[in-house]
Amino acid sequence: MKPIDVFKALSNETRLQILEWLKEPEKHFTSQEVNDFQNVGVCVTQFHEKLKVTQSTASQHLSILHRAGLVITSRRGKWTYYKRNEEAFHQLKEMIGHEI
Repeated sequence: MKPIDVFKALSNETRLQILEWLKEPEKHFTSQEVNDFQNVGVCVTQFHEKLKVTQSTASQHLSILHRAGLVITSRRGKWTYYKRNEEAFHQLKEMIGHEI
C-alpha cells in the first residue's frame, strides 16, 4: 500500500461514497444473487446502478480503490465483487497516527 495511491483514491467524492457504502453494505444495497455481503462483497452492477453512472465508470472508480489496496475483489463466474479491505484501513490509521 503506497500512501500516495491511497490519498489519490480518497480524494474523489464518488470513491469516498463507495467506501462508505461498503462499510455497511447490507444497509445500502439490495439483496443479490450471492447474498453474503461481508464475505463475498457487492457486485459491480449494483454500484453502477446506485451511482447512476455507466458500468465502465463505476468499474474505473473501483479499480482505483483496488490498486490503492482499499478494496478486495473476488470473481464469481463473470461477475466481480468488491468489499472493503479493513486491514488497509487499520494500516492507514496507524500510518497517519505515527508518521503524519
